[in-house]
Amino acid sequence: MPARHVSNRGAISRVSSKPDTPLLDQVKSPADLRQLDENDLKQLADELRAETIDAVSMTGGHLGAGLGVVELTVALHYVFNTPEDKLIWDVGHQCYPHKILTERRDRIRTLRQGNGLSGFTKRAESAFDPFGAAHSSTSISAGLGMATGRDLKGADNNVIAVIGDGAMSAGMAYEAMNNAGHLGSRLIVILNDNDMSIAPPVGAMSAYLAKLVSGPTYQTFRDAAKNLVKNLPKPVFEKAARAEEYARGFWTGGTLFEELGFYYVGPVDGHNLEHLLPILKNVRDTHHGPILIHAVTQKGKGYAPAEGAKDKYHGVAKFDVVTGKQAKPKANAPSYTNVFATSLIKEAETDDRVVAITAAMPDGTGLDLFGEAYPKRTFDVGIAEQHAVTFAAGLATEGFKPFCAIYSTFLQRAYDQVVHDVAIQGLPVRFPIDRAGLVGADGPTHAGAFDTAFLTCLPGFVVMAASDEVELRHMVATAVAYDEGPISFRYPRGEGVGLDMPERGSVLEIGKGVIRREGTKVALLNFGGRMSECLKAADELDAAGLSTTVADARFAKPLDMDMIRRLAREHEVLVMIEEGSAGGFGSHVLTRLAEEGLLDNGLKVRALALPDAYLDHDKPEAMYERSGLSCDGILKTVFTALGTASVSAPQRA
Repeated sequence: MPARHVSNRGAISRVSSKPDTPLLDQVKSPADLRQLDENDLKQLADELRAETIDAVSMTGGHLGAGLGVVELTVALHYVFNTPEDKLIWDVGHQCYPHKILTERRDRIRTLRQGNGLSGFTKRAESAFDPFGAAHSSTSISAGLGMATGRDLKGADNNVIAVIGDGAMSAGMAYEAMNNAGHLGSRLIVILNDNDMSIAPPVGAMSAYLAKLVSGPTYQTFRDAAKNLVKNLPKPVFEKAARAEEYARGFWTGGTLFEELGFYYVGPVDGHNLEHLLPILKNVRDTHHGPILIHAVTQKGKGYAPAEGAKDKYHGVAKFDVVTGKQAKPKANAPSYTNVFATSLIKEAETDDRVVAITAAMPDGTGLDLFGEAYPKRTFDVGIAEQHAVTFAAGLATEGFKPFCAIYSTFLQRAYDQVVHDVAIQGLPVRFPIDRAGLVGADGPTHAGAFDTAFLTCLPGFVVMAASDEVELRHMVATAVAYDEGPISFRYPRGEGVGLDMPERGSVLEIGKGVIRREGTKVALLNFGGRMSECLKAADELDAAGLSTTVADARFAKPLDMDMIRRLAREHEVLVMIEEGSAGGFGSHVLTRLAEEGLLDNGLKVRALALPDAYLDHDKPEAMYERSGLSCDGILKTVFTALGTASVSAPQRA
């Protein structure tokens, strides 16, 4: 084992500042931060919190989580030698203060904007982001990998993973902790407990105990005592070890983590720098294996509107800093999420077998509304998508009709369960897939790009996509009525197109699409939320003398081959449009056309899908424009297929 790195911070001359001097202006990077006197860190934290609030008020984004870790962020960068020491933020919702301190303050007001900073940590953005994160519960696994790689290379830097108590509800976090306890690598995990769901209130006594047990005196005594009792008879040794463990667990509450092989320190007030700094220094300088520091924080800390909000301002639009009032666009139509929720409530009124499951996203999926109407039939399983899917499968075996509502991007986390526990067994689990397609400011980590491709390849799966809010209502009713196996329906984020809604959905015939408008030369076959762009393109094409049919596939599996054959035989150009990756709807249509020889008669076929790339965050309309899935992209595809340059170009007879 190489010699531990010796910090030279004591030799660095400290920068003294008057209370009214903006310290944040002097801190361009953590190296500058580490030159400050400890007495100045409280002022710096206050300025950092104000800067975070001001920046997010202009851009929108995730505010509450970042405000809860301001002091922790300052303390971590002050004590540890980042970026040589690796600091990993789980999920990344709380990383804005981190970005401000790590050479990105000048760009912080470009957060989540086109060509601006990502709303999450991103390796390509900064050396201070050693691991990209936007899905939860990954930090300990990544950190353990880094720590093990460090050991294999004979290096000696620290690895610190910060994970929230909500993310600790996912099994992956415990898998990583169990493995870390087995490997014994030197790894620091900070449990950011901002929901008071684990710890009692933190005061001076718990802070004193945390400082005591994190220090070298206690650890040296503890290790010496362990070596001593190892020489005792086995029954005595086991009892002594158990007594030490549970005695410390009695005071600190860390027995669970000790069982996983972690040395537990805490709980400690995550907003009190006088408590945090000595504990972090003790942990930094220890030779111990995996250590967990339990820091209790308050989400939204220091900003009254966030502290008082139900969700602590988890995700916000632009807002007024003084009043906290968020800028909300005028709603012309209900959101797809709301349409799903109200449709499911309507179906549940007449079918008491309808139940709903969410993986810690009741508000985002609309199941908070369903839960208000049917609390005993609503289940929030926490950040545990794998469990959610298999839990739904179990409910299905008992004759219930489970709707397992998960964002497209998060359903990826449970794909094995979808295949093994649902599809292979043919269980009628219903999958409402929210956030289908591109989602704008949250970027590639949250884009719903792949679900059509990874579900349509599964035998026996029915896969639908709503082209508007009325179709979504019909698909909810269809899913309730369908008991032959698994069924999914995808729908985008945002508002519908403003159609008059039926009071209740009608059950669709499985595998049957519908013609929205008739034409003779060009056929646009849409699957999902690009229908409005298809209709715009059809207007342009008709005006140019290209009579255009617009069809709504509704189903990617099973395909409506009667309709597709007709489109292929009666039109010169057939364009498939979907807001998903290649390998999905269009690929299946092309395969069937080829199998039936329908490509042999000169039909010009094109498939429009998302590009083979991860698209950076921007406004959704700009992202779709770049992807060729807007009206202009559809027009360009048709004209290229026909060999003409534009709308005004002469058309073939």
